[in-house]
Amino acid sequence: MNSAVVGSTTHAVRPLRVPRFGASKHAGNGTRFPAGPTARYPFQFLVEVARNPLAMMIAMIRDYGDIAHYRIGPQHLFLFNHPDLIRDVLVTNQKNFHKSRGLERAKRLLGNGLLTSEDEFHLRQRRLVQPAFHRQRIAAYATTMSDFAERTRSNWRDGQTVDMHIEMMRLTLGIVAKTLFDADVDSEAAEIGDALTTAFESFNYAMLPFTEYLEKLPIPAVRRFNAARDRLDQTIYRMIGERRASGEDRGDLLSMLLLAQDTEGDGTGMSDLQLRDEALTIFLAGHETTANALTWTWYLLSQHPDVEARLHAEVDSALGGHLPTFEDLPHLPYTRMVLAESMRLFPPAWAIGRRALHEFDARGYMVPAGSVILMSQYIMHRDPRFFPDPERFDPERWTPEAQAERPKFSYFPFGGGARVCIGEQFAWMEGILLVAAIAQRWRMRLVPGHIVDLQPLITLRPRYGMRMSLELREFPVGADETRPVRAS
Repeated sequence: MNSAVVGSTTHAVRPLRVPRFGASKHAGNGTRFPAGPTARYPFQFLVEVARNPLAMMIAMIRDYGDIAHYRIGPQHLFLFNHPDLIRDVLVTNQKNFHKSRGLERAKRLLGNGLLTSEDEFHLRQRRLVQPAFHRQRIAAYATTMSDFAERTRSNWRDGQTVDMHIEMMRLTLGIVAKTLFDADVDSEAAEIGDALTTAFESFNYAMLPFTEYLEKLPIPAVRRFNAARDRLDQTIYRMIGERRASGEDRGDLLSMLLLAQDTEGDGTGMSDLQLRDEALTIFLAGHETTANALTWTWYLLSQHPDVEARLHAEVDSALGGHLPTFEDLPHLPYTRMVLAESMRLFPPAWAIGRRALHEFDARGYMVPAGSVILMSQYIMHRDPRFFPDPERFDPERWTPEAQAERPKFSYFPFGGGARVCIGEQFAWMEGILLVAAIAQRWRMRLVPGHIVDLQPLITLRPRYGMRMSLELREFPVGADETRPVRAS
């Protein structure tokens, strides 16, 4: 693979330290495995995973192509980097795969929720949650999303410097709490954010062998993780307790979960523990990924004033000064293209892992049962076979014509197959509405000297936040900020 694909972007992002491995090897004993590296010193791969798992994957694909193989102890690991291979795992042969070690270990935080559960239990839970994400219900969330964006943008001041990552985390946290749980968590946002960061920072180490034994020890990292999990539980159990006590059906996700009867199981409703697992999974996933996507979008726009100017022109023309609504979405195609291109360069979920239940054939190579398959959106989205000049930020890649020319799994920010993100349409609508509402009033500029670095945890965060200065845009003459009355 061309090395230009796998380096960091040229837009002032600090380059990743990509390791060098030993000579290519093939496994012996008559077993046909793809090429892969030999560790140059004991535990090299464990060190590289703990240091930066994304950089390690980049090096593997750079040196060994679309399929690479290595081992950590007895564990076989394969890296796939072609749309056909990704489709084979996520769609064609999806029943042969479970989530891999990272999300198995995530049960420490998320329990047995949608992200971590498997097989029939997962299907039953997904059917219980699905109504909250039906198109009509999602449309009803649009007003809340725009109102929260207005609250955020109205609190800013011209010339102010903010950490845009913190601002977007607070904004999307408030939205998911209100739309899906009808709760106000604004006073808890800082504590929840700190707890989430602490929990997420433990996941790279959770990928290492023997961590299930280390987590039983009273070491500082374990104590910090347990305290963070307890803090998140405090918020979730409070919401569950208050709703159970009121007995009120507010028509949101939490009410649906409380009222749901598991007709395919024992016919009862969910326990508080299962409610906690599902609510916490959606509560965290529903704001973390969108906040990261928005943060990287503001960064990219600040680096590309020509794209920013075209975005502002569309927003001004389509909205005429009013807050964006669900009905405005078809009139904001370039806004959607900007968001799509941002998630190409900086996908919030930067890798997906699966564990093979049975032996699997991949281009003639044997993948043994129990092997872990890793697929990286970050790397696939930068492949020049599908995205020429891949480091360039170019929303024009997302015209209908350009998209039709590419295979489906050259771009998969929300995964695919039966386990595609249940909130994908929620996230698209939220992202477009928030970008439009905020860009309507503000420009963001990266603070000079601020270091932009990747932090690949469960999601792809900016390691040092995103310090940006705010520039108030001139509001269109005669613009009416109130929500317009539309004919029914």
